[in-house]
Amino acid sequence: MKRTIFYSAVCLLFGATILYDGILYAEESKSAPSATDIIAYSLDNIILFISAVLVFFMQAGFAMVESGLNSSKNTVNILFKNLMDVSFGVIFFWFIGYGLMYPGGAFEGGWFGFAGFMVGNEAPVAAGGTLHPQADFLFQAAFAATAATIVSGAVAGRMKFSGYLIYSIILTALIYPISGMWKWGGGWLNALGFHDFAGSLVVHAVGGFAGLAGALVLGPRIGKFDAEGKPKIMPAHSLSLASLGVFILWVGWYGFNPGSQLAFAGSDNTNAVLLIAVNTTLAAAGGAAGAMMLTWTLFKKPELSMALNGALAGLVGITANCDTVSNGSALAIGLIAGFIVVFGIKMLDKLKIDDPVGAFPVHGLAGVWGGIAAAIFGGKDFMPQIIGSVVIPIWAFISMFLVFYLIDKILGIRVSREEELKGLDITEHGEEAYSGFQIFTVE
Repeated sequence: MKRTIFYSAVCLLFGATILYDGILYAEESKSAPSATDIIAYSLDNIILFISAVLVFFMQAGFAMVESGLNSSKNTVNILFKNLMDVSFGVIFFWFIGYGLMYPGGAFEGGWFGFAGFMVGNEAPVAAGGTLHPQADFLFQAAFAATAATIVSGAVAGRMKFSGYLIYSIILTALIYPISGMWKWGGGWLNALGFHDFAGSLVVHAVGGFAGLAGALVLGPRIGKFDAEGKPKIMPAHSLSLASLGVFILWVGWYGFNPGSQLAFAGSDNTNAVLLIAVNTTLAAAGGAAGAMMLTWTLFKKPELSMALNGALAGLVGITANCDTVSNGSALAIGLIAGFIVVFGIKMLDKLKIDDPVGAFPVHGLAGVWGGIAAAIFGGKDFMPQIIGSVVIPIWAFISMFLVFYLIDKILGIRVSREEELKGLDITEHGEEAYSGFQIFTVE
């Protein structure tokens, strides 16, 4: 009898254990991601990684464009600034900028927030549209570096390297992330309904207006304007490099714009990415064509440098609205951006502002146009688009003007006359980009 009771108890305990394990397994199965979730999660994150690589490759494009459009005696300096933009940009955006730009839901609708230093590495539950924080950071850091390096061309040929490094750190750690939070971090502009899909304003206008501030504080290069204030042509040392740079930037933009979809699995995302890619292509082509036609009409000859800037302006102009407009509208946005950049460059000459590569017209003015075009062609509400397209440039210009002004007053921002004439490659770095072909300028 006792043995029977014992065996019965053992069987009951064993059965209960099996039942418990079965229930536990069932619960775990409910929370575990499905094969479809895992595939979608992997696809989304690996394509975002590839997009980040394409955006990082844009640094090479900027380096080629900026160095090619400037004097050969400043090539090393420009290449060095581009290298440090991405290097310091990644470090300081990782340390503080990312936490400022994406502070979390507690700061939703606000002006400022902070999620903490550095970037997390906790893997999320696999699901479509869910991004690993490391992949998201890599993509966003590439954007931060882009915003910083836009300024390099605008201040080329006369700014101290040490002062430039200070600027680059402040922009990527503080200025860019704060206004970026207003839209992409769930801040007040996002709550208002402002639309900037991939950064015509958030990235490009910030860089363009920061470049304008730097150009104003520095003043024009020696020899840019004659005694009567008329602009003098300062030829590019290599339009081959500049052209190569524009094509690299164009290719990189396929990471910039389509990558900003941030989710790629599923037919809806696929359709969106393909529309964005074609719109990006048409706007760039329209910008180049528009700038060429306008310069040919005004100056009786087609200018390659203007057409190159027109292509970039078209890319900047479509970046805010590439997800909402039709192919035909994208072409029109690019054409208008090409016109804008030509008039913008001529406006700077009239105002005696020296921007050696046209960074402000390309990224500043075309960036503002992109925000407004989202309302004209993309069906977005006008008032939020106007507000966002005004407030972000004002923030970038005023904050960076103060930064450049303080650097100038504390450390001095411009090289000496002798250093500028000799070239920053030798005077700032002791290196030559083209050994045996160093050019010395006399005034």
